[in-house]
Amino acid sequence: MHQTIGVPSVETPASWTVATVVLVILALSFGAPWITIIALKMIAAELGGLRSVPAFATALAWVGFGTGGIAMGYVAERVGVRATVITGAVMICIGLALSTGGATWQLYVGQGLFVGFLGVGGMNAPFYVYISRWFDRRRGSALALISSGSYVAGAIWPPIFERAVAYAGWQQTMLYYGLIEAAVVVPLAAMFLRPPPELPLPIGTLDAMSAPNTVMGWPPNLVFAVMAAAGIFCCIPMAMPQAHLPAFCSDLGILASHGAAMLSVLLGTAFISRQFWGWVSDRMGGLNTVLAGSACQIAAMSAFLFTQDEIGLFTVSAGFGLGFAGIIPAYILAIRELFPASQAYWRIPTFLFGSGSGMAIGGWLAG
Repeated sequence: MHQTIGVPSVETPASWTVATVVLVILALSFGAPWITIIALKMIAAELGGLRSVPAFATALAWVGFGTGGIAMGYVAERVGVRATVITGAVMICIGLALSTGGATWQLYVGQGLFVGFLGVGGMNAPFYVYISRWFDRRRGSALALISSGSYVAGAIWPPIFERAVAYAGWQQTMLYYGLIEAAVVVPLAAMFLRPPPELPLPIGTLDAMSAPNTVMGWPPNLVFAVMAAAGIFCCIPMAMPQAHLPAFCSDLGILASHGAAMLSVLLGTAFISRQFWGWVSDRMGGLNTVLAGSACQIAAMSAFLFTQDEIGLFTVSAGFGLGFAGIIPAYILAIRELFPASQAYWRIPTFLFGSGSGMAIGGWLAG
């Protein structure tokens, strides 16, 4: 734990209330791109038959998360995260509506610009910075909790979307989900997302005045660049099962509902595992957790090469979820540990842009 002797903690029950609300908001907001993933083959059939079209739209959404996070990180630092989250919820609603227009460019703009850049981009990266300021003793656990929003979305929404798309079509599913997003997130943000407590001396981090000239004996920006590159290359393989598992199952003759359930198993186990990795990172530090999690991801990813039957894929999906889940929040914790807290508003979104780009590349390459 990162408590400094003689310095009072900023953590209170309110910290965990805010973190839980953030988890709910992210679980809803990250649901939006899953509609395209679940309906990938149906959308492709309506837009010319190329599966790469909706796959590229999903990639644009991931890139939008990253680039939007950098821009909205600066905005949130100046106007507050409440404003960027409320705006983001409205933008997701607009983006999903635009994506139903029937043209390829509408799908790309709706997913990449509105859902990605202006929507989730205004929430995801700013939330990491925001929540890290509510915690000092259990920051790793808190970051693990909120970063699980995408996994909660993946565990809950794919089976629901699979049935909704089969019943009402992907356009109606997008339209109704956009309305739910705005109706739930806007009031939650207005009620709960108040400014975080002030830290006279950030605990477990460096302040701006005491920032060293080196980090681990190297120039700080070089260390950060290496971390960002590592984040990109770990997320390329990380994205492949998440983006294409339902379609892959369909190609193998496995029922679409079973493919969606398999994705839910993967992301459900990832949610549980991420809480464990958060507990670990509070005790062994961010970088050590990154190394351990990366080794687990390599082992789990390799297992996909050796099975194509349904039971085997369910088992490997669960193992993959358990293995990779702790890497990204551990990177964020390491950034807070190694660099001044005053730089978090741009370093964290920049890192997440790199990891999001890796997810985009992985999802597109596998398409």
